[in-house]
Amino acid sequence: MRDGERLLQEASDIIQERGESYGSPLDNFTRIAKFWSVLFDVDVRPEQVGLAMDLVKTARLMETPDHYDSYMDKAGYVAANWEVIQDSKKLAQSTANLVDLKSSIE
Repeated sequence: MRDGERLLQEASDIIQERGESYGSPLDNFTRIAKFWSVLFDVDVRPEQVGLAMDLVKTARLMETPDHYDSYMDKAGYVAANWEVIQDSKKLAQSTANLVDLKSSIE
């Protein structure tokens, strides 16, 4: 297995472990976004959490560009953020479908 493939596999394993500990990325990033919204007094969306965490890792890599764990974490945040975006779309569509169903019943 090539180094990049190994990094992505390890990141995938970590996402699975984190999901078991913290819930889905959407649930976790939503929870974090709510805290950050209060802390920073601005509206923070769940997908912004993943982007911000990726930037934290980028900033750390500026100091130690060969730190393997930071690259693995970046890969994990990118994948988790993609999952957040896709799950948000599915949730929005499900909500829209329920609204349409309710309207058709009334």
